[in-house]
Amino acid sequence: MATETLTAVATAGGAGPRRSRGGIRSNENLAGWLFVAPVIVILGLFLLLPILMALWVSLTDWNGQGSPFTGNVPFVGAHNYTQLFTEDGLARRDFMTSIRNNIYYVAIVVPAQTVLALGLALVVNNRMLKGKSFFRSAFYFPSVTSSVAISVVFLFLFANSGAVNALLGFVGIDGPEWFADSRGVLHLLFGAVGVDSPPAALTDGGPFGLTWWDWLAGPSVAMISIITLVVWTTSGTFMLMFLAGLQNVPVTLDEASNLDGASRWQRFRYVTLPMIRPTMFLVLTLGMIGSWQVFDQVYVMSQGDPAKTTLTPAYLSYRTAFADFDYGSGAAISFVLFLIIIVLTLIQRRALAERDTDRPRRGWWRRRVPERS
Repeated sequence: MATETLTAVATAGGAGPRRSRGGIRSNENLAGWLFVAPVIVILGLFLLLPILMALWVSLTDWNGQGSPFTGNVPFVGAHNYTQLFTEDGLARRDFMTSIRNNIYYVAIVVPAQTVLALGLALVVNNRMLKGKSFFRSAFYFPSVTSSVAISVVFLFLFANSGAVNALLGFVGIDGPEWFADSRGVLHLLFGAVGVDSPPAALTDGGPFGLTWWDWLAGPSVAMISIITLVVWTTSGTFMLMFLAGLQNVPVTLDEASNLDGASRWQRFRYVTLPMIRPTMFLVLTLGMIGSWQVFDQVYVMSQGDPAKTTLTPAYLSYRTAFADFDYGSGAAISFVLFLIIIVLTLIQRRALAERDTDRPRRGWWRRRVPERS
């Protein structure tokens, strides 16, 4: 009898109203979505939607008249993309010329600005240096100055009768016509060693519409002046990043390595560099992305001249769309540039990733370690 009574009570208690799942946590999730909703709407409206609209434009032959989303605009599919890689013509030649110019630009700017920024950060981080605030401000000042204003100043400095050629004249060097000389630096070096005319093997053919001799031209004299400007103006920002990383390195590590008899180079190589590896990855990634997006210096100083040796994909996209009124091809160039930046960033991240030797490898290629009995 007592057992039946307890069973009935338990059954009656179990049949009572259940608490709703979620409770306070569901209210917190709702409140969180309400807080981030304005940001999501703004990003979707002013970032994601324009990207999707530009992607549609890259698939059409829109000339800028009317709306690109009407039925009157011809739909060409992937033609704007294929003409950049597979179809012989001026579009592919100009695009590949801009890619070649930007490759040399990135290959010089990224290492130069990284080394210069790290060197400046090491100087400013020296505990024996007096007037650190002055040097930090002086090194960082070019980075906060308008790039257009600095570009105009460099136009005067690198003019035919400018300060740079005047300084070269003091040491007996006849300065070039910086923004009128389309010769590649590597071609000038070949000429210095007696190779004035290209070999036939380098002029008969080459990938993507350019001969091997064109690919091996190197940056032009005009591009060197732009590279000098960019390295000088961007090193200050990266100096601050390196300085923040250096100040996070424990002083005890440097002192311990000094007591162990390590030289200054050994302390820098085996203590400082590993500790600032995340900062190094950040600087290299931002430098590479900014170098592929170079536009304002080219627009102000050269506009792709002379002989398209300072033409870059970003400026070519602008010129194709807003000067030639071929908005479809201009949008296609911008999306190809976006993919190039994404791929190179992933490769750079993989190359600079910290490798944990204790972590087992993933995939079918990992070795199986036999268990000990």
